[in-house]
Amino acid sequence: MERRLSAILAADVVGYSRLMGIDESGTLQALNRHRCELVDIRISDYKGRIVKLTGDGILAEFQSVVNAVACAAEIQRSMSARNESVPKDERVEFRIGINLGDVVVENGDIFGDGVNLAARLERIAAPGGIAVSASVRDQVGSRLNLGFEFIGEHTLKNIRQPVQVYTVALAPPPSARLVAQNRNTCFIAVLPFTNMSGDADQDYFSDGITEDIITDLSKISSLHVVPRNTIFTYKGTSVKVKPLAQELGVRYVLEGSVRIFGKRVRISGQLIDTANGDHLWAERYDRDLTDIFAIQDEITHAIVGQLKVRLLPEEKKAIANEPTANVEAYTYYLRGRQLSHTWTKSYLELARRMFCKAVELDPDYARAYAGIADCDAAIRDWAPDDVPLRRILDMSARALELDPDLPEAQASRGLALHQSGDDERAAAAFERALALDPNLYEANFHYARFFFMRGDFAESVQYFTRAAEIRPDDYVSPIHLMAAYRSLGREVDTVNWARLGLQRAERALNLNPENSGPAHRGALALAHLGDVTSARQWAARAIAIDPDDIVAQYNLACVHSVLGDVDQAIDLLGRLLPYSSVYHIKWFNNDSDLDNIRHDPRFQKMLAAAMTHREQMERTGS
Repeated sequence: MERRLSAILAADVVGYSRLMGIDESGTLQALNRHRCELVDIRISDYKGRIVKLTGDGILAEFQSVVNAVACAAEIQRSMSARNESVPKDERVEFRIGINLGDVVVENGDIFGDGVNLAARLERIAAPGGIAVSASVRDQVGSRLNLGFEFIGEHTLKNIRQPVQVYTVALAPPPSARLVAQNRNTCFIAVLPFTNMSGDADQDYFSDGITEDIITDLSKISSLHVVPRNTIFTYKGTSVKVKPLAQELGVRYVLEGSVRIFGKRVRISGQLIDTANGDHLWAERYDRDLTDIFAIQDEITHAIVGQLKVRLLPEEKKAIANEPTANVEAYTYYLRGRQLSHTWTKSYLELARRMFCKAVELDPDYARAYAGIADCDAAIRDWAPDDVPLRRILDMSARALELDPDLPEAQASRGLALHQSGDDERAAAAFERALALDPNLYEANFHYARFFFMRGDFAESVQYFTRAAEIRPDDYVSPIHLMAAYRSLGREVDTVNWARLGLQRAERALNLNPENSGPAHRGALALAHLGDVTSARQWAARAIAIDPDDIVAQYNLACVHSVLGDVDQAIDLLGRLLPYSSVYHIKWFNNDSDLDNIRHDPRFQKMLAAAMTHREQMERTGS
């Protein structure tokens, strides 16, 4: 039995029984969505640990009381925005109580007066509010620039002494406060441009336009631009601009649409001052598709002009520096990038062809070379005989040669060096990529895998979590987080990421039913959640979609292992191990999904033989 001082956060849903009585299915779906998309991720972001879920309740533990309060404030702000367009009697609203106190830890659960007091404080909190004890208020002080309002001394059930209780006055997000503090900085959000082409397959193009405008505006020191990962959570949703701006802490919002018809493109955009609702600028461009870069440039300069921002010489140069002048190459690159995030061999091979076509059209397109290297590295995990390591190193080196300050190139180089066994230089490349762009998905995802391969699960969790947050459609990172947290012995986190992984995999499978990736990864999540029947159904679906997918076979071996089907797991691994690279064989050593078979002599013998064979093959170059 262990005792420690912890910050305890207790939350529950206001009027849960009433909501369930009105619409049981809808309430459960809404609650699960809020947990998966917001609450669980924010608790993880602030280094918290979900101790237990109890119907409509959540109990979480934090080592830092400042983190606990910051997390609660962000959850409540975000829930307020999510409920903006929901009828009042259908809203899911949380009450949160936070206490700093001594707890007893046993089998991962926590007990004691510190926990009981947090639960009592939660009952005092107003809907959408946060109630804290005096100890919390004293420890946080002015560190978070939040207000605390004393609401009296309360005698609480099963708590021996009266408690001084404060409520937290939810201030706007930090970026909003900075507007008043630094009047030379303009805060702006670029909403995802709407695809008006009538073809969902064209989303990659409108998303690319949005991302490039965000990238260009982010190069300007006088602008604070909401990052891509935050903005794209609003994709496909109907939002009211003013409440959205308040939530994001910005004054200006750019919104627009894209429509491609033949070799023509129509782009509309408008810049809104949310302080008074004025439309500062609006324009529609009907141009040849080859003018796309000129249109992006015009939009950027129109915003700069309307906001009266003065560009520094180096900023003018950075904005003018387009990654390619060839719009066809650009289109192939955007398509390849979208396909490459699936981590399924057939899709990776298709993505590689897109990147190769981009390079064929523009031999100096650094991002496309980085894309080729990333696809080759992913394919090599499972088919080392198909992809020489030298080719990956050469492609990533070419990307760096063309643009040493391109974060995608640095991340690609890090992955190539890691696969070649040069981990010291690989880590340096990943760190450089993240310094150039902390929100680059590839840098976070591949750096997370780097740490996972080394058995450093705490570090891998940090970067996988960031990757999952950057791309709301990423179902691979949650599955890796599930395994990492299992290795760390954190059962609640394992279950929470399994739920999120399953939710995202199901969404991806509905969009692309011909892709085996979400099917076999969803099967693994279901196995961790203990849904044996569904796990086997999803596994069978994955094999039916692509019976030759080695990644699918590995994940299904993991499914059998988790479910205790030892013979099936070993049989599957026996068939795929001879085709695995040294790099991926090492993954087996740190994947907790194989723990149930790890000490089986058959598995140990197969693993040793495969490693010896592969090392010999790579030494001889055969």
